[in-house]
Amino acid sequence: MSLTQRLILRLVPRSWARAMEADSRRWIVRCPCGHEQSLWDLGGIRWKATGSSRMFRRCPRCGQRAWQTITYRAA
Repeated sequence: MSLTQRLILRLVPRSWARAMEADSRRWIVRCPCGHEQSLWDLGGIRWKATGSSRMFRRCPRCGQRAWQTITYRAA
Protein backbone atom coordinates (compact mmCIF):
# COMPACT_ATOMS: atom_id res chain seq x y z
CA MET A 1 0.00 0.00 0.00
CA SER A 2 1.38 3.39 -0.96
CA LEU A 3 1.91 6.26 1.45
CA THR A 4 -0.95 8.17 -0.19
CA GLN A 5 -3.32 5.23 0.22
CA ARG A 6 -2.37 4.74 3.89
CA LEU A 7 -2.80 8.44 4.67
CA ILE A 8 -6.18 8.78 2.98
CA LEU A 9 -7.52 5.53 4.42
CA ARG A 10 -6.61 6.66 7.95
CA LEU A 11 -8.54 9.91 7.53
CA VAL A 12 -11.83 8.50 6.24
CA PRO A 13 -14.38 6.20 7.93
CA ARG A 14 -13.81 2.45 7.57
CA SER A 15 -16.82 1.95 5.31
CA TRP A 16 -15.47 4.60 2.91
CA ALA A 17 -12.02 3.01 2.99
CA ARG A 18 -13.44 -0.37 1.99
CA ALA A 19 -15.49 1.24 -0.78
CA MET A 20 -12.43 3.16 -2.05
CA GLU A 21 -10.33 0.03 -2.24
CA ALA A 22 -13.06 -2.01 -3.95
CA ASP A 23 -13.75 0.72 -6.49
CA SER A 24 -10.06 1.40 -7.16
CA ARG A 25 -9.44 -2.30 -7.83
CA ARG A 26 -12.00 -2.13 -10.66
CA TRP A 27 -10.04 0.60 -12.46
CA ILE A 28 -7.60 -1.17 -14.78
CA VAL A 29 -4.41 0.36 -16.23
CA ARG A 30 -3.76 -1.23 -19.64
CA CYS A 31 -0.56 -1.01 -21.69
CA PRO A 32 -0.72 -1.16 -25.51
CA CYS A 33 1.14 -4.52 -25.25
CA GLY A 34 -1.87 -5.94 -23.40
CA HIS A 35 -0.52 -5.97 -19.83
CA GLU A 36 -3.18 -5.05 -17.24
CA GLN A 37 -2.91 -4.05 -13.59
CA SER A 38 -5.40 -2.53 -11.18
CA LEU A 39 -4.92 1.09 -10.21
CA TRP A 40 -5.02 0.08 -6.54
CA ASP A 41 -2.07 -2.29 -7.02
CA LEU A 42 -0.13 0.60 -8.56
CA GLY A 43 -0.72 2.71 -5.44
CA GLY A 44 -3.54 4.86 -6.75
CA ILE A 45 -7.06 5.66 -5.63
CA ARG A 46 -9.93 6.38 -7.98
CA TRP A 47 -13.26 6.47 -6.17
CA LYS A 48 -16.67 7.50 -7.50
CA ALA A 49 -15.01 8.53 -10.75
CA THR A 50 -16.40 8.46 -14.27
CA GLY A 51 -14.88 8.41 -17.73
CA SER A 52 -11.52 7.07 -18.73
CA SER A 53 -8.07 8.52 -18.32
CA ARG A 54 -4.47 7.91 -19.36
CA MET A 55 -1.12 7.85 -17.62
CA PHE A 56 2.38 7.89 -19.09
CA ARG A 57 4.45 5.17 -17.46
CA ARG A 58 6.81 2.28 -18.07
CA CYS A 59 5.20 -1.12 -18.51
CA PRO A 60 6.61 -3.81 -16.20
CA ARG A 61 6.11 -6.47 -18.87
CA CYS A 62 7.39 -4.91 -22.12
CA GLY A 63 9.59 -2.21 -20.54
CA GLN A 64 8.37 0.50 -22.93
CA ARG A 65 7.18 3.92 -21.84
CA ALA A 66 3.74 4.58 -23.28
CA TRP A 67 0.40 6.21 -22.61
CA GLN A 68 -1.61 3.58 -20.78
CA THR A 69 -5.38 3.79 -20.57
CA ILE A 70 -7.30 3.63 -17.30
CA THR A 71 -10.74 2.10 -17.74
CA TYR A 72 -13.43 0.83 -15.42
CA ARG A 73 -14.18 -2.90 -15.38
CA ALA A 74 -17.65 -3.56 -14.02
CA ALA A 75 -17.90 -6.45 -11.56
